[in-house]
Amino acid sequence: MKIIHTIPNEWQNIAHLFIALGDAHRQRILLAFEKNERLSILQITAASTLSRTAVMHHLKILHQSGALQSEKIGKEVYFWVNKSLMTTAIKDVLTYIETEI
Repeated sequence: MKIIHTIPNEWQNIAHLFIALGDAHRQRILLAFEKNERLSILQITAASTLSRTAVMHHLKILHQSGALQSEKIGKEVYFWVNKSLMTTAIKDVLTYIETEI
């Protein structure tokens, strides 16, 4: 058994992503997106059982973790799934498991 004092560099940002993905409400928000779709806060709220305030809270966490990207157009903010970051994070974890464990 080896003692781990620090998280490997390639896992630093992955931890935030996995924490964000660990919540059922945030998972449902991500599942609301269809392939290559951009959704406004209003659209995401309409597809959710949560209040706008709660949706905003979960969007903030997903955005900070990198799971979602956003763009403000006029007064509206649009979100989309950051597939490349999520794919890379999962591949990095799988690579570590396959080569180190």
